[in-house]
Amino acid sequence: MKISKPKIKNIIFLLVIGVLLIPQTRKPVQVVLHKVIAFIKPVSVNEDKDTLTRITDYKWSLIDENHTIFNFEAAKGKVVLINFWATWCPPCIAEMPSMQALYDDYKDKIVFLFVTNDAFNEIIPFLTKNNYTFKVHRPVEEYPEFFNISTIPRTFLIDKEGHIIIDENGAANWNSDKIRTTIDTLLK
Repeated sequence: MKISKPKIKNIIFLLVIGVLLIPQTRKPVQVVLHKVIAFIKPVSVNEDKDTLTRITDYKWSLIDENHTIFNFEAAKGKVVLINFWATWCPPCIAEMPSMQALYDDYKDKIVFLFVTNDAFNEIIPFLTKNNYTFKVHRPVEEYPEFFNISTIPRTFLIDKEGHIIIDENGAANWNSDKIRTTIDTLLK
């Protein structure tokens, strides 16, 4: 008996839905799906200086696991990548390997700010388990209004003049040639 293509597609769809309904498999399946989406969906780079949003208020403090305060004012005049994320968020988890690869190559050239509201007792085991070496911060005060964070992950790439070059919602491949070329251009 031969099974038609529509029936095969329906069976696969039902299997995926069934796997998503099982609590132990839901998160890993969602992470894999978001990794696929991240590699398919291109990141939008806004290169038109006339339409770019510009950060003018750098009054924002963050704290790391060692209780060291980072004043966002210190990032003024530098290329900055800010990633808002959480340890429980499948799209955030999906893009983290590409963030780590980008961080490995650019950590001495640009400012990376990985920002979450998660507690450090959740963050540290997550970083250790996944061999992530970037520093994570928590906000000491509310985010500046211009970030307007309503979903995560949300990532901003900011040039030396404070223009937001990239404002990306959802998982993305941050280790792509397009992102690297954009950062290299901003560093010149």
